[in-house]
Amino acid sequence: MSDTHAPTAQPAGRRAWLVLGGLHLLNGTAPLTGSDPVVLAELDAPLEQAFPSNTVVLRWDALGPLELSARTVDGARRHTVKAQGDRLFPGMLAGPELRAAVTEVTGSAAGPLVPLFYVTTDGARAHVHSQIRFLAEDACFIRITPEPVATAEVGELGWLTEAVRLHAEQFLFLNNHQRYYRKCFGGKELEYKYTLTPPVDSWTLTVELYQELLAGGLPGYVMEYRDEFQAWDYLNHLFEITGPEEERGYASFIPTTDGKHLLKRKWYAEDAFERRETHTYGLDLADDGRFEQHIREELQVQAVRLPSFRRVRYDVNFESVRTGHVYGIFFDHCSLVEAREVTLNQCELEYLRSRVAVEPDEAEVLAEMTEIVAWLEAFLRAHGLSDKRGFYSKRTFLKDAVEARPELARTVG
Repeated sequence: MSDTHAPTAQPAGRRAWLVLGGLHLLNGTAPLTGSDPVVLAELDAPLEQAFPSNTVVLRWDALGPLELSARTVDGARRHTVKAQGDRLFPGMLAGPELRAAVTEVTGSAAGPLVPLFYVTTDGARAHVHSQIRFLAEDACFIRITPEPVATAEVGELGWLTEAVRLHAEQFLFLNNHQRYYRKCFGGKELEYKYTLTPPVDSWTLTVELYQELLAGGLPGYVMEYRDEFQAWDYLNHLFEITGPEEERGYASFIPTTDGKHLLKRKWYAEDAFERRETHTYGLDLADDGRFEQHIREELQVQAVRLPSFRRVRYDVNFESVRTGHVYGIFFDHCSLVEAREVTLNQCELEYLRSRVAVEPDEAEVLAEMTEIVAWLEAFLRAHGLSDKRGFYSKRTFLKDAVEARPELARTVG
């Protein structure tokens, strides 16, 4: 995400504005009218380096002094005041300067005021980003204009009607918490794996990688907004699916906190970068023969049960500010439930999702993953770890373990 930390030199002709106004222009509770107040604050420089970019995050405390240009949509009344960025929305409510500016052009107190849009221009071309998250510390915007819109002067609001319309067209996508994601390569997983020789301190490695990303170590990528660091710890009861041929892969039953199970299925004959994947939640099963029954009767496949294992995993999620594609780097430690000394330590890089309101570019995912792996492999080498890229899967690890413990495998059906 682009943000307000340490702006760098921008190309000539680039400008950007933060646009504030009534919440109804985003949530559709009232239509846009000529008497609606709109407040524009031009920034010192655009926050994004590339034009266009996808994601922008504004930190209120990094904005500094601003000139707030308040007006009605029809331009009948106008007023200008000075304000500090960190006083725009103290506690997520409009600050005194913002309220006063709006009152001057409306003649009365307005309804709830929020960040509406971030508008960025390159000459006569403009792109509009809609606000999708707003908190006391910052706000997140993503681009809603597929192509640049012509605008002679942002302050005259010639772009506003179209921006409100575009936002309204995608209100379900834009106005619901963390529902603004799309998935390229639907139903598939794209992942590189690095198998690490134990002992491996997964926690420290994850934190150090996280700190490098926070410090801008991977230019053009920043932490996924409000979902950047995750910890996981769960069991897997995994069955290798051996037939029919087109069904080969695995089915793994993962206990969930509601007492039920998630079924994760992957289809592949050999370990590979791209694999078909599905998740089925809410299976009311227990490990008392019903896993085998489900595989036999519901999935109607042949399978071999492999050893159950516990997976402890730490995730760092980050995002391309230019494309909105989100990636994860995971460090995990797997150990067999019945033989805890048998372990697998890996680092994984995976494409996760895309935070975009415009059509995502799948080809950019592959290009960006190539860029990211070069950075990740340098990180691994610097920490004395293997930088050999591969696809060694949990299924293969368990099969290798079964060679030493063949009694752990059972044929189903």
